[in-house]
Amino acid sequence: MALAAYRNVLRSARIAFQGDLNTLIAARHEARRNFENNRGLASGSEELSKQLTHAEDVAKFLRENLVQGQALDKDEQKYKLRIHEHTERGDNEDIKKGKGNTLAGAGTKCCSS
Repeated sequence: MALAAYRNVLRSARIAFQGDLNTLIAARHEARRNFENNRGLASGSEELSKQLTHAEDVAKFLRENLVQGQALDKDEQKYKLRIHEHTERGDNEDIKKGKGNTLAGAGTKCCSS
């Protein structure tokens, strides 16, 4: 299971950091370091289960929620985002609904007349 989680993290890093070799290498080294640090965990232990779940969560975040941006023009602060097929996209329905129609911290309804 640990090997599958490790491979999943590496695949997700390759997707997330495609075209950015320095960041990809750093992500691979970090993944390797973390898995090496946990090499001695006993098979079937609760700590191993926690670490494998964490690795799967990291892989999911890298694959679905991380978007790279590249500056197009230094003066206008415009960026080109690399959104790929695995990037999570929402429909904004949750944002439109809001939580109780209140402004954050204000305690008043946002659309009251």
